[in-house]
Amino acid sequence: MLELTDGKKCPVVYDGVGQDTWLTSLDSVAPRGLVVSFGNASGPVSGVNLGILAQKGSVYVTRPTLGTYANNAQNLQAMADELFDMLASGKLKVDNIQQYALKDAAKAQTELSARRTTGSTILIP
Repeated sequence: MLELTDGKKCPVVYDGVGQDTWLTSLDSVAPRGLVVSFGNASGPVSGVNLGILAQKGSVYVTRPTLGTYANNAQNLQAMADELFDMLASGKLKVDNIQQYALKDAAKAQTELSARRTTGSTILIP
């Protein structure tokens, strides 16, 4: 990460892996930065000593859930509108999309369950 950022730590780190990358995420975030933990692919982060947040530079940590932000139809619609506007304008690009024909849904499920996919997996009717 430091090679990609000219030796600078990141103001925000998004961690969807969990236990296996927890300490790396803390090492990658800048002082007073934010670590957003949103997944447990390697298992949940547990037994966190809050003192490590001070040692790493007064780091903030959050564990958001979609239901907290999209808690009503109006908020969900606003979020969806913003997402699709960003996609249409090119501000947001989506990579790593695996596409499967609907008839191959079982294969797609097998690949997902075996964690052989990255990004998004979609079924095409």
